[in-house]
Amino acid sequence: MAVAVVVGDAVDAVGVAVEASFSWATLPCLGVGVGFRPPFLHDLFSHGASIGFLEIVADHYMDPLPMKRVERELLRNNFPLIPHGLAMSLGSAEGLDETYVRQFAKLVQELNPGWCSDHIAFTRAGGIDIGHLTPLPKTRVALRVLRDNIRRFQESIGTPLILENITENIRYPEDEYSDADFLCEVCMQNDVGLLLDVTNLYINSINHRFCATEVLRRLPDDRIVQLHFVGGHIEEGVWIDSHSAATQQEIWELLEEVLAYAKVKGIILERDEQIPPLVDLIPELERASGLLEQSTTRRVSSLGDDRA
Repeated sequence: MAVAVVVGDAVDAVGVAVEASFSWATLPCLGVGVGFRPPFLHDLFSHGASIGFLEIVADHYMDPLPMKRVERELLRNNFPLIPHGLAMSLGSAEGLDETYVRQFAKLVQELNPGWCSDHIAFTRAGGIDIGHLTPLPKTRVALRVLRDNIRRFQESIGTPLILENITENIRYPEDEYSDADFLCEVCMQNDVGLLLDVTNLYINSINHRFCATEVLRRLPDDRIVQLHFVGGHIEEGVWIDSHSAATQQEIWELLEEVLAYAKVKGIILERDEQIPPLVDLIPELERASGLLEQSTTRRVSSLGDDRA
């Protein structure tokens, strides 16, 4: 994907303008789907009418064993697939793992998805795999590292890239940007969209005492491509992003605000702990589908009123 970049006079300037080679509005509308997990496999086809697409963990299908390749092709032949990476480590100052980049790019080439995604985070430092998504300091230096790594990643995949906000269990005293400003800079400096995890935004807002709606309203609405949502839990007064529970009402309300703000192309329900039978998740999928349909109807109606 061609990217035109204009950098300011100072080497460490953050005023970087990126001219996108396409309009984010042209991405396909995939509706509401679920993050695929192996326990869902046998029931997927009984509930296909409620599932617009699947998000697959890219790492599970890189250089796959024969059974995983068969599984991938079965999913691909029945649902649109979006690959979601866990370990690109775009925030790593040492650069990207070239083997991982090649494997991810090969998967993207084989799937030809509407877009692919990863995280605004690092999972590797000093050659050591940390084993989990770790937040970045919100600094000019971190933005430069992201810019270099994102560019290298994009050169390989050749398809639209969206990046996810993560939950932050730590804050750095070196932070130079607010949450909203940092996400805006990531978008402004790079030809990327946002995978806005609504649950992560809500959890961070509660744990770190800021207004989630104020952050949302400062984000570029045309870059919010996809959403994640799921329920978490509270331990000793702290919200935990455990992906283990039904979505709480507060998160549903924030999801509805996001849909009123941005023309979202896809919504994924995640579940990674205490995974229930797929049938138990259908009401949440249908509720999200209803909210997405309502937001689209209101937007169309508003356009009609403007033209009257």
